[in-house]
Amino acid sequence: MLVAVWGIHNDALSNELVEEGFISIGWSAIPSLHSIGGDRDSLKQALAGAYPDAKAGAIPVWAGILYRFGFEMKEGDIVIAPYRADSTLNFGVITGEYEYVPEAPVHPHRRKVRWLKTGVSRGLFPQEALYEIGSAMTLFRVKKNVQVFMNFLNAGPDAVTPGMPLDSIERQATDDWIETEPSAARLDQFTHDFILKTLLQDLSHEEFEHFTADLLRAMGYEARVTPYASDGGVDVIAHRDPLGLEPPVIKVQCKHTAAQQSRPDVQRLSGTLAHGELALFVCLGSFSKDALGYERERQNLRLLTGADVVELTLQNYDKISPQWKTRIPLRQVYVVDRASEGR
Repeated sequence: MLVAVWGIHNDALSNELVEEGFISIGWSAIPSLHSIGGDRDSLKQALAGAYPDAKAGAIPVWAGILYRFGFEMKEGDIVIAPYRADSTLNFGVITGEYEYVPEAPVHPHRRKVRWLKTGVSRGLFPQEALYEIGSAMTLFRVKKNVQVFMNFLNAGPDAVTPGMPLDSIERQATDDWIETEPSAARLDQFTHDFILKTLLQDLSHEEFEHFTADLLRAMGYEARVTPYASDGGVDVIAHRDPLGLEPPVIKVQCKHTAAQQSRPDVQRLSGTLAHGELALFVCLGSFSKDALGYERERQNLRLLTGADVVELTLQNYDKISPQWKTRIPLRQVYVVDRASEGR
């Protein structure tokens, strides 16, 4: 049986999707899809009645999404759910039929999912694959990059093949990678992906240490990189005063990888701290649930994910050194900002 791969966007819910094992879509004014019937015309009529102020062109789009979610998705299909809060991807397999949960405060249309891999860095995947799962649609069928994602699920990050260079992608027709016109959210995500991918693929580990130190300087700290290969796990020393004599001293570890970092990884950095010192663990991926729990236990520890590094880069871009601006060329522009079709 052919397994379909679906992409789904859900910004109304967050951790409960992974913790409780489900995916969902909105349109709360629509009752159980089984009560309406499995055809698009009936769904269009129900939507038009429930949302009389909706634009005419939105109704068939919404009907298509509800139809796919209720009647086309099957148990065993793969689902990819981008998580905007930390710019990661969650991969799961659908384990249940469509359900309507009337007591749900939002998103009553749901399906059970067994999550296979969560908190996966977007930086692992070629740009054309990220374009496809960045569709403006709430729910869509992944078609062009199925093998890229299946290789990752079956064999891990090393099986993901590099994509086409950015300039090759940019020469393609816009219709090759978007289903609707560009929006502020899509362009914003593209910029975040570009920064993360540049840091991950174009910088060496040693360069990433120097970038991290320069980013800290842009934020108002004094920072110096420790001697390479003899740092004992501490890559950067940062402090507020010019001489580094006044507490607190911040010991920084830089992990130039998209791999998820574990609690033991973080604990090793904490083990280097003397009294009154602070620790900052910086990576280009994410942290395990146990690692995040350890951070909550320690007042002298902070963890920065790849998404955090990207946000800090954007916030302090005008203050970082020209050498990094050459590697990460950005320009501020105004773009069209229209609401998504999801409800």
